[in-house]
Amino acid sequence: MAAAPTPVPADAPPAARESAPNRSWAQAPAAALAKSGAGPGSSAGRVATSDASATPETDAVEAAPRKPAVAARAERKPSRQAGAGNAAGEGTITHDISPQQMAENSYRRALVALQEGRVSAALADLDRALEIDPRNEAARQTNISLLLENKRNDDAIRQLRLALGIDPRQPGLAMVLARLQLERGGPALETLMTTLPYAGNSAEYQAFLAGVLQRQQRHTEAAQYYRAALTLAPQNGVWWMGLGISLQADMHLPEAREAYRRARASNGLSPELQAFIDRKIESLPH
Repeated sequence: MAAAPTPVPADAPPAARESAPNRSWAQAPAAALAKSGAGPGSSAGRVATSDASATPETDAVEAAPRKPAVAARAERKPSRQAGAGNAAGEGTITHDISPQQMAENSYRRALVALQEGRVSAALADLDRALEIDPRNEAARQTNISLLLENKRNDDAIRQLRLALGIDPRQPGLAMVLARLQLERGGPALETLMTTLPYAGNSAEYQAFLAGVLQRQQRHTEAAQYYRAALTLAPQNGVWWMGLGISLQADMHLPEAREAYRRARASNGLSPELQAFIDRKIESLPH
């Protein structure tokens, strides 16, 4: 039977302690921002692309995506219907605007406000859009991004929970929420497990879940999800290192040595992490 899980050594660098995934998936395409009316210089553009420089050496809390990408929505024109004839027999044109179109119009007003630097007005328009149509994904993601940019994390958590309550099939938003919950001691693992059935093809999601489990000293489960992530992305040295840490904690020493060796051979680690792995390998019995 495996020995009880042991803590990661105190001298481990942040990435070794958490073995986090990268977060390149969270970067918003510039074309999508341009289509939505929020250019790279706008507040929305800055929010969605602010994490583009993240590296795999970031710890689990920091590596979780901080901000969702701002989605683009195609413009829809109001429908027109012929009204009843007036007293003079002349036809009139009336606008029949659906709630979805009203929400879309409010969302687009928010984008204009962002381009003009009026963040408070943009947030108010986004709130109106979501009150009318809670399923307006573009408005929800833009709202969350702006709330995070302005350090309104409690409001962002509320919006993220609402979004996932409507549709849990959003792994990106689940990772953002889990990161915020980790910072506050909230139910990050519960959030990730709820959306896990819809994240089967996301190596980043599997590795982030593994990092959260590893923080809780649940190394057997952490190793399971690191392996799932590495099946999808076998060249990620940080995840091999995370697998080695959990295998070593569970006293699977030959497997841990092999995981460390694979991490060392990945050529994607900083000198600090390479030195850490060398120490881990040397600590294993020969």
